[in-house]
Amino acid sequence: MYLSLWPGKPYPLGAHWDGKGTNFALFSEHAEAVELCLFDKYGRETRLSLREVSNFVWHGYVPSIGPGQRYGFRVHGPFAPQEGHRFNPNKLLIDPYAKAIDGDISFGEEIFGYRWDDPKEDLGFSDLNDAHLVPKAVVVDETFDWEGDELLQTPAHETVIYEMHVKGFTTLHPEIPRKFRGTYAGIAHPAAISHLQALGVTAVELMPIHHFLAYPGHLVDKGLKNYWGYDSIGYFAPYSGYSRGSQGEQVKEFKQMVKALHKAGIEVILDVVYNHTGEGNHMGPTVCLRGIDNASYYRLVEDNPRYYMDFTGCGNSLNVRHPQVLKLIMDSLRYWVQHCHVDGFRFDLASALARELFAVDRLASFFDIIHQDPTLADVKLIAEPWDVGEGGYQVGEFPLLWSEWNGKYRDTVRDFWRGEDSSLAEFAYRFTGSSDLYMPNGRNPHASINFITAHDGFTLNDLVSYNHKHNEANGEDNRDGDSHNRSWNCGEEGEINDPKITKLRKRQRRNFLATLMLSQGVPMMVMGDEMGRTQGGNNNAYCQDNEVSWLNWDLQEENEALLDFTCQLIDFRRKHPVFRRRKWFQGRAIHGSGVDDIGWFNPDGGEMTEEQWNSGYAKAIGIFLNGQEIGTPGPQGQRIIDDSFLLLFNAHYEMLEFTLPKGLKDWEWLTIIDTTKPRFVVRGKRYFDDIPIPVSARSIVVLRQLGMIQREEED
Repeated sequence: MYLSLWPGKPYPLGAHWDGKGTNFALFSEHAEAVELCLFDKYGRETRLSLREVSNFVWHGYVPSIGPGQRYGFRVHGPFAPQEGHRFNPNKLLIDPYAKAIDGDISFGEEIFGYRWDDPKEDLGFSDLNDAHLVPKAVVVDETFDWEGDELLQTPAHETVIYEMHVKGFTTLHPEIPRKFRGTYAGIAHPAAISHLQALGVTAVELMPIHHFLAYPGHLVDKGLKNYWGYDSIGYFAPYSGYSRGSQGEQVKEFKQMVKALHKAGIEVILDVVYNHTGEGNHMGPTVCLRGIDNASYYRLVEDNPRYYMDFTGCGNSLNVRHPQVLKLIMDSLRYWVQHCHVDGFRFDLASALARELFAVDRLASFFDIIHQDPTLADVKLIAEPWDVGEGGYQVGEFPLLWSEWNGKYRDTVRDFWRGEDSSLAEFAYRFTGSSDLYMPNGRNPHASINFITAHDGFTLNDLVSYNHKHNEANGEDNRDGDSHNRSWNCGEEGEINDPKITKLRKRQRRNFLATLMLSQGVPMMVMGDEMGRTQGGNNNAYCQDNEVSWLNWDLQEENEALLDFTCQLIDFRRKHPVFRRRKWFQGRAIHGSGVDDIGWFNPDGGEMTEEQWNSGYAKAIGIFLNGQEIGTPGPQGQRIIDDSFLLLFNAHYEMLEFTLPKGLKDWEWLTIIDTTKPRFVVRGKRYFDDIPIPVSARSIVVLRQLGMIQREEED
């Protein structure tokens, strides 16, 4: 067919429909020629040479082309891997700015830029056409009726995050119609939203929804699939596999999901993977950036650019030192906020983005740009503060505006409850928001994203049921996944019927959840932990797109008490601001009550000694939280007053008796939480004076302060 091609404009990048035609623009600094490839409904290809180049942007305007049009690019240039260039016009390339991508990349020899039969590995040029294996980008109509929807901007200190997988959350949900299960529409369904509302979470953190490489060769050979999605190919396109529609309809379906969640008061946070792409190392396929301009988009080894710098363990690292790569990332972030109303982002392996040269630079250009961007100023920015490179563990080192997945919190709390020797001082820091990590650079407790479990690792149920990983189903002889999980099976490995061990495991689950929800900072829990989801001991289920990873909703009935307990905990946290302070504890009286805002006590009621703080064997502590001494005002400047609480933690293997501290004996205290019980205590026991408070082995007791004891005056 004959199509007109006008010069068009270099901005915006990608495909932009103006109601009459579509402008196409692609950045490539080292290309010698670029062809726009248009595909009809039968897969027939029409190529148009983009002859206009402005500031390395190749562009053209095609009248009459509109939404639903499928397209790609072929880019000509040197195939010189040893010089860092891997151009190959036989490979159809996905537009990195595509708003929609129609389908998955199919695995086959054709998608590789080099010949498989060449003894020089990746140095032999492939002349195989791969258009039949590569999904096409789709021109979309970006108009959408948001009906007045805006970002929710839930204050960080009021936030409770629920990490979830779009497909895994609803695939087995019996109340959601089959056609909606495993999709964006499934999450927007009232049955899914009602669960999130009943649970009380304020934000969902969606595992990667950027279009990704779902069928890499090493998994295809094993009959497996990339389930988690940490191999992005399109940073603007919602993954089409999570949608009922095609030809760009997934964009509208995603927006409908966001709108529905917002109406329910739930924010949407995206887990984004800007540190690497699914093209892998020098032996990986050529489907996008590698073929568009390998030397610009990727960090190459300086003295041997045939190879890639790999700070991620995934084969490559994006070249965030290049202005166009920074622009790509920033344009993507702004798009999801402005056009899709996303409330925040969790950055996978964020340390990799801070590597200006080799070392992690806290003031890298990436963070400077984000800090100055008005679109991103009011959204949640969460870092996974490590990568796999040297010096990549950067917990506590990210700049202002950023929160962090607090890996030290996870490790400390796990060690505490499994009985590992660790100091109570470390536990105290983590429980109160990790001031040692975040206060020195001006951040507040909400900089700490507290978590016990996440997608990567054991579920909560497996954390208390397995000492060792059981990843045999992944086909890697159980070599994959972390071997140091800080887990404890409570006496026997795996699923068992021993009533004593089962009872202890249930108590340990409640201990972890209670610790998480009562800590200062932002709590994050993972999908299904509220109802005892198990992966059978698999701590790296990245390739298990099946019942291993999907949420089994039958567990709601089986673990009804755990679900109720979790809902009660989150509601309890919401009602009591003393557990979600905006600012740090000061360790002194603020409003004149005469009692400090926080107090620390050993079981006999005395103040903690230096030896008790730092010895590894001490396993019990009492924490007083003074609701009369919250130093920060409410949103209208009002003083915030709450109940006061005494929290008694006993990680010892035997029951301990606690005594009320001297300054608290004149008050009556009511038991409201006892983690030996399956739910909150309905008729709690009362304590005052020297009445001993029994705290069972490996449990928590929470007491609420009542009125002062009325004592008769002595004659």
